[in-house]
Amino acid sequence: MSTKKYSDKAQEKVEKVMHEFKEGKLKSSSGDKITSRKQAVAIGISEAKEKGLKVPPKSKSKDK
Repeated sequence: MSTKKYSDKAQEKVEKVMHEFKEGKLKSSSGDKITSRKQAVAIGISEAKEKGLKVPPKSKSKDK
């Protein structure tokens, strides 16, 4: 049995951002088109945090 990391609303937010990414409509704050899946997920999580939704803290492990 595992506990949920993200709230349902936070998950919906990330899904919405990923949909925009797949359609090619997701842009960064500077206006450039997002081409990385990781960057798209990070934007979705960031937007969910801004709305005060339940999102786990950033992991301390090193990313490659």
